[in-house]
Amino acid sequence: MKRLLWFFVAAAPLAFAAEPARPDWKSLDTTLEPGKAIEHCDALEKGEKRRYHWKSSAPVDFNVHYHQEQEVFYPVKRDAMRGDGGTFIAKAGQEYCWMWTARNAPARLEAQVESR
Repeated sequence: MKRLLWFFVAAAPLAFAAEPARPDWKSLDTTLEPGKAIEHCDALEKGEKRRYHWKSSAPVDFNVHYHQEQEVFYPVKRDAMRGDGGTFIAKAGQEYCWMWTARNAPARLEAQVESR
């Protein structure tokens, strides 16, 4: 019996070490006034993935973008949406920003973006 107990005590740290890291989620819950924006930025290496999903009470413009010197690039761009989601895969190592902009009316926004 003592040997069996010793086995479980010795094996317990291995069980926790083998558990894969769980991603954290950045949550946004706010009301955007017309013409106002909110964004969440995260540095990604080439090939890294981030899941995201969001919904809004009124149409908003949504994009995932990055800056390179004076230019802005938009790997994802959606206009007048009330919700979207998916998995974004970085094609280059950059700081990417998920951005929502209210259109003509206040918009209640609930969003989550995976982060590591």
